[in-house]
Amino acid sequence: MPVEVARRLRGAAQDAGLDAIVCLSPENVAYVLGLVVPSQPLMRWRHAAYVLTADGRDAVVCVDMELTTLRGARPDLEIRPWAEFGGSAMAVLAQLLADLGLAEARVGVELGFLSVADHAELTRALPAAAFTGIDTLLARTRQVKTPAEIEVLTRLSRIADRAIATAVSAVGPGSSEMDLAAALTRSVYEQGAEQFKLMIVATGERSELPNVGPTERTLKPGDVCRIEIFPVINGYHAGVCRTAVVGDAPPMAEQIYANLVECKHLLLQTMQPGVPARTVYERFRSKFDELGMPSIAFVGHGIGVDLHEEPYLGPFSDATLEPGMVLGVEPLVYRTGHGFGMQLKDMVLIDPAGCTLLSDVTVTDDLLRVGA
Repeated sequence: MPVEVARRLRGAAQDAGLDAIVCLSPENVAYVLGLVVPSQPLMRWRHAAYVLTADGRDAVVCVDMELTTLRGARPDLEIRPWAEFGGSAMAVLAQLLADLGLAEARVGVELGFLSVADHAELTRALPAAAFTGIDTLLARTRQVKTPAEIEVLTRLSRIADRAIATAVSAVGPGSSEMDLAAALTRSVYEQGAEQFKLMIVATGERSELPNVGPTERTLKPGDVCRIEIFPVINGYHAGVCRTAVVGDAPPMAEQIYANLVECKHLLLQTMQPGVPARTVYERFRSKFDELGMPSIAFVGHGIGVDLHEEPYLGPFSDATLEPGMVLGVEPLVYRTGHGFGMQLKDMVLIDPAGCTLLSDVTVTDDLLRVGA
């Protein structure tokens, strides 16, 4: 387990009056373990569980198929395997908790992830234990990143930014969205990312669609292209989006994009420690609304082991920005009324003096040009 993560979680457990916490979701297991249990995100019934006691003892439950992988990565850790065929993850977890002296303890678990059936099995096995939800506790702890998390998120931000610039320059009129995607993913892997979680390649009329992947559609002069990718290292994501144009921009595109750029700089000026998330959103809307176009209900969100994490920069948020928070900030408009959508998404770190742009490879004050 990353040392600083362990320290923070032990403190959170003690403050909540818990004797132990159990992380179960792929995201939180990656957070506390420092690596992804390979098949858990793919088959979520292949349970892994990370147990951390308030006094600092820890152990892992994993499916037997992943035992050698975890032992190789964490030889210092106690690992209890459960048999994928005929075994029970909850039975092994219950025995581990009992062996740690927690059979009658107050144990925090991710109730938002655990199925009703699994919860029933766990509570039957340990009827004297008091299980309580820690979903909010974990989400709050993850909001402020450790130095190691900031380092990997900075690296990922630049990987994504550079990959998009590389891909845009590698294609031209007559290329397909698939060609663009091939260049994009090649660059991501060449730069050292382990995988990518989501890729958006939306050109021409498809640029109005929020979360679509590449097709065989051919790029044509005047096309607006929205390109976004989330490279991944050790379960962490960074999301960067750029808007490019093939040849000359269509009517209104330059004006709309200029507004998004002004919104970006306004956001960077506003995002400082102590500023309410709601205030950041209101400042964004004061500029964006000059376009008279529909806006999304938020303009940024935390990011880390989840694509979207708290805090959200929106009118509904009660959060206040703190040093160490990392957010994806994304002025965008999907439906401009002119047959295209535009987006400018960057990764931003809140630091003691204000904020730092992490996706700092590409100059985005002007529309990117495909093939340039």
